[in-house]
Amino acid sequence: MTGVVYLLYFLTAIVAQLLVSRALVIYGNAANLIADGFYIALTLLFYVMFRPVNRIVSLIAAVLSMTGCAVMIVGLIPRVTISMSPLWFFGPYCLLIGYLVFRSTFLPRILGVLMALAGVGWLAFLVPAVARNLTLYVEILGVVAEASLMLWLIVMGVNVKQWNAQTETAKGHL
Repeated sequence: MTGVVYLLYFLTAIVAQLLVSRALVIYGNAANLIADGFYIALTLLFYVMFRPVNRIVSLIAAVLSMTGCAVMIVGLIPRVTISMSPLWFFGPYCLLIGYLVFRSTFLPRILGVLMALAGVGWLAFLVPAVARNLTLYVEILGVVAEASLMLWLIVMGVNVKQWNAQTETAKGHL
């Protein structure tokens, strides 16, 4: 289910970008709002998925993502200017998701490495000189990392036996 929600986010975000690039801003903003809704759902699903790995890190990641989504939503309101970038929150979020994937026993570690690299890449956008020179590469890395995780979740899912074992271990530490 998490992979499907991730796919729905990707598809609506792409449609939103296409609409905005064609000067259909109102429709693009509506599609962005729907994409944000999918990302909020994805954040909650990831929180539950990664809670057995590390409850606190999973919670911090969820708060960062929700804050990033709130910043994006406020940015969609006409005549409202917001001086912060959602990447201030999504960069660390991807880093933490990468850490959680890497530390999990139910997903391949390479997906965690890719997500952590994507997080570093998104943070590079906060430095204009770096972003200007690396935009294409950072965007490719981000799409490859997130699409890899999404596709893995759709095609392979999590190793349920390992997830259950990690959940039991986490319960024992409470």
